Amino acid sequence: MASLCGGIIGLPNVGKSTLFNALTQGKAQVGSFPFSTVSPNVGIASVPDSRLESLTKLINPEVTKAAVVEFVDVAGLVRGAHQGEGLGNEFLSRIRGVDVLVEVVRCFKEEEIAHLEGDIEPIRDIQIIELELLLSDLEIIGRRLTKLNKLVKSGLTEDKERLSLLEKVKVNLEEGHSLRRVLRQEEKDELSKEGLLSLKPLFYVANVDEDDLTSPSPLLKRLRRHASEEGIDSIEICAQLEAELKELSSEEKIEFLKELKIEERIDRLIKEVYRKLNLITFFTITGGKEVRAWPVKRGISISRAAGKVHSDMEKGFIRGEVIVVSDLLKIGSIKRAKEEGRVRTEGKDYLVRDGDVIHFRFSS
Repeated sequence: MASLCGGIIGLPNVGKSTLFNALTQGKAQVGSFPFSTVSPNVGIASVPDSRLESLTKLINPEVTKAAVVEFVDVAGLVRGAHQGEGLGNEFLSRIRGVDVLVEVVRCFKEEEIAHLEGDIEPIRDIQIIELELLLSDLEIIGRRLTKLNKLVKSGLTEDKERLSLLEKVKVNLEEGHSLRRVLRQEEKDELSKEGLLSLKPLFYVANVDEDDLTSPSPLLKRLRRHASEEGIDSIEICAQLEAELKELSSEEKIEFLKELKIEERIDRLIKEVYRKLNLITFFTITGGKEVRAWPVKRGISISRAAGKVHSDMEKGFIRGEVIVVSDLLKIGSIKRAKEEGRVRTEGKDYLVRDGDVIHFRFSS
C-alpha cells in the first residue's frame, strides 16, 4: 500500500466491518458469523476540518476537497494466528502493510452475534491479539538473528550493534513486552523497516452498546482502566449507531444526536488516526475554483509538498507563497493579505506547517 493507512483489526465478530462502513461509507459485508471478512476491504474517510469549511465559505469555490485517510478492514484474528490458525497468515501479512493499528474491542452484548471465545471479555480479547502480534514478531526476529549471526561469524559484516539490538528485542518479546513500550525512539527508528507489529502505533476502539455512551457498563469500565494502565489511547463508539448516522443528512444527524444527548465519535476517530499517522494539513486555493486540503507527513519540505499536488511542481519549484489559514480567514482575501504583507515567500527547504495556505510558483 503506497499511502499511509489505518488498519482496523480485532477478533472475529467484534464490529470491524461495521466500523469500516461507518468510517468510509463503504459496503463491506457484515455478518454474524466468524470470517465474514476474508479479503481486506479498503476505503477512504474524509478528515473533518473546520478550517476547510471556513475557507469554503470565504472563497465560495466550485469544488471543495477534504484531506482523506485510508482505512483497511483486515480479516479477524484468532488464537494461533502466528501459526496460521483461522485466517492468521492473511491477517498478519495484511497488517504489516498498515501504519496505525485501530484495534476494535467488543464491549456490546448482542446475543445473536456469536463471540469466538464464548463470552464477552474485552481484556482477554486484547491479550489474545497482543500475544499473537508478539509471537509473530518473535518469529521474524528469530530469522533475522540467525542470518545476522552467520554474517558476523563469517566476517561478512561487523554490524554488532544491530546484532545486540535484535537480541534485546528477542529477550523482550520472549518476556511478553510490547516493543512500543520498552524501546527508545532511536531503536524504534532503527527497526522501522522490519515490519514488526508490536512497534506500530496502536489505540483501542471500544465497540459499545448505545446505552454505554451515556452510562458505561462494567465491561467498558474495565477496558478504560486497562487502557490507562497500558498507556494506550482509547475511544468508545457504537459502530452500529455510527453506521446508521451516515445514512442521515447533516441536519438530521445533528438533531438526532441532540435528542440522544451524545456526540458523534466517528470524526474523533478519524482525527486520532490522522494524528497517529503524524500527518498535518496544508491548503491550496486554485483560482477560486477549488479549495483543497492536502495531508502530508509532518516535517515535509515545501518543494516535496508541491510534488503532492503535481510532480511538475516539485521538479520546477521556484518558491512558495504562504499564509497561515487563520490569518487569511481574519483578513478576508489573499489580495488584502498581500497588501498587508502577511503572505510570506518561502524557499524549497521551508518545512510546511499545519494550516499553511500555499500558492506554488514553478517553471514548466
